[in-house]
Amino acid sequence: MQAPPTDAASSQAGGDAGGAAAGKLLFDISAIDRTKLVADRAMIEKWNPHRHEMALLDGVVWHSEDLSHGVGVKHIRSDEFWVRGHFPGKPMFPGVLMIETAAQLACYLFIRRKTEPTLAVFLRIEQAAFRSAVVPGDDFFILCREVKRQKRRFISEVQGIVGDRIAFDAQISGMSVDP
Repeated sequence: MQAPPTDAASSQAGGDAGGAAAGKLLFDISAIDRTKLVADRAMIEKWNPHRHEMALLDGVVWHSEDLSHGVGVKHIRSDEFWVRGHFPGKPMFPGVLMIETAAQLACYLFIRRKTEPTLAVFLRIEQAAFRSAVVPGDDFFILCREVKRQKRRFISEVQGIVGDRIAFDAQISGMSVDP
């Protein structure tokens, strides 16, 4: 596993009150091998409760040792449930599913620090901006940087990228609840 992002790389993202500045990544991912997984779907399912068509995260390609930063991947396929209707003849991965994919990564990182799996739900989406379309055939990478953590709650900045394009960014918060 690679070393966590340096402070210089994190500060490169700059940022406004709610996350990364437009056009800048949350943290430096240049040293991360995005072709290898540190957690596949089976490992993610041990910690996250999402199943069937709502298990959106295909893998985790990297996370920092303290699980405060991570990079996940979703391979956008042409046979997914949303393709037929969003939009006929020009399918685009819905923004709400981009956010959900990011929330699943944020929850995975948060829950992994606990001694056993628990249910974590996300509570708030703030300052979301959708910047670029995501379409079937794309490898959609999610960057997650936790900005606040408590025993039962977290706040994370999240970002989706395809190639060198930023598809969205937002700040989300979540909390663990009794199953």
